[in-house]
Amino acid sequence: MTGDWRMDRIGAALRGENPTVLRRLESGFAVIGDVQFLPGYSVLLVDEPGVQRLSDLPRARRLSFLSDMDRLGEAVERVCRRLDHGFRRVNLEILGNTDPFLHAHVWPRFEWEPTELVGKPVWLYPGDRWSDEGSRLGPQHDALRDGIGSELDRLRSMG
Repeated sequence: MTGDWRMDRIGAALRGENPTVLRRLESGFAVIGDVQFLPGYSVLLVDEPGVQRLSDLPRARRLSFLSDMDRLGEAVERVCRRLDHGFRRVNLEILGNTDPFLHAHVWPRFEWEPTELVGKPVWLYPGDRWSDEGSRLGPQHDALRDGIGSELDRLRSMG
């Protein structure tokens, strides 16, 4: 997966050119993460390119974004619980320290993580985990992609 879509993830999603998009949600796009050292890692991208923070949105859109974040988190939780007996929980984060657009991270956490990291923020993982070829999103993650997408569909139909 290469190309300039990474330089404009939201614009690429709006144009149908972002290959990480799982589903279009009410307030944005559910995407699977570029790295999968914690399998199931996903991100919710706001669908308005100029929005940098949650407070940039009108209240109704904020609530919609938070609802979509909850839906994506639940979808990731259901799939990870089903695929990995070591699943512990999902962490939801809206940070915005690096990318200048509103997005929410959905991090599954597992019992098999290194003891020194399992109870700490994901951001403390060593840098090589973020660039390791074996963790890069690829065809080996298709079951995760399909599962999370199907759960998002199921949760939408449940209202």
